[in-house]
Amino acid sequence: MTDFQTAIDPAESDALLQTVREQMALETFNPNDSELLKKMVECMGDSRGMMRLSFAETLGSIGKPATPSLLEALAHHPNPVVRRASAKTLTLICDPVALPSLLEAFLHDEDTVVKGSSAAALAQLGEPSVPHLLEVLASPKYSENTKGHAAWALAFIGSKAKESLYREITSDSVEVRAAVVGAIAKIAREEPEEAAFNLLVNALTDAAETVRIEAASALANAAYKPAIPNLVELLHHASWESRKAAALALMKIGVSEYPPEFSVVLEPLASALNQESEAQVRQVLQLAISQIEKKSGEEEWD
Repeated sequence: MTDFQTAIDPAESDALLQTVREQMALETFNPNDSELLKKMVECMGDSRGMMRLSFAETLGSIGKPATPSLLEALAHHPNPVVRRASAKTLTLICDPVALPSLLEAFLHDEDTVVKGSSAAALAQLGEPSVPHLLEVLASPKYSENTKGHAAWALAFIGSKAKESLYREITSDSVEVRAAVVGAIAKIAREEPEEAAFNLLVNALTDAAETVRIEAASALANAAYKPAIPNLVELLHHASWESRKAAALALMKIGVSEYPPEFSVVLEPLASALNQESEAQVRQVLQLAISQIEKKSGEEEWD
């Protein structure tokens, strides 16, 4: 293990940053000076937040030559502040070599901020991270918090790995399918294409409730009107949570900026209300009907 400083002299940090910036401006900076890079990484333990940021940005502009020093600090530095800053700086550099170390920090570092920053760096790496993130989601070994970060990272990657994500919609893991639906929802927002929307519509019939609910929410947020018949069908699902999700989705689509014929949504909602016995679902159905009727009245006065 590398020896690290335990305290940072602010004056030393100031002088080092000034020297490095001058050298970079004059194009005399030596990116292969490992000792200098190590000192810069150490200075990300400075007590001043702006100074830490300045060193992180400078190391980020140096790029891949700084990766080894940052990885060493991420893996072994006793100061979590330095480990956090190292992970964040690796996000700026986006060097694929960092993937194994980032994954290790994401899964096993004791500091939650280091974990989150490492997840962000993995997300920035894009498609190479996808198989590892999917493995985390499918494994029973990891916490819900860790899986939440993995799902967020997949959604961030989104269209950069859409073919890989599309394939995983049939995964045996419920956690993977739910996370993939969230990622596909982002793809549908960024690059509206029928393939993405078709996968979301198909997910409304998934065997897992969490996946159905995630898909209904995604279609609602996209105000995807072709999904209305499928959401109407979901209004009659055996699970009241799924019926509630369908009602919320139909409400959101029904009051979207350019709504369909209101009767297309209102009539199925009213019919479902007449048949519904679950109090929570009835409440949502009543809200959906009132909001759509209100929007309909506004349209008539425009």
